[in-house]
Amino acid sequence: MPSRLAIFCEVVLAILLPPLGVCLRHGCCTTEFFICLILTILGYIPGIIYALYAILFIDRDKYRNSGDYYEVA
Repeated sequence: MPSRLAIFCEVVLAILLPPLGVCLRHGCCTTEFFICLILTILGYIPGIIYALYAILFIDRDKYRNSGDYYEVA
């Protein structure tokens, strides 16, 4: 769980440069980053809206350590 200061910094960066805020939160080669990049290219406001959604509501730990991998015997 990130601290409130980290979330605040990511939100400020998401308002100034949306893909950078998403990159810091989720990584640079994720679907969230590429969606935000495309939305920012198409329009600055949709990029900001999606970046804020991705930072505040999408839980990255849920998808990274889900433990749903198959074990090879």
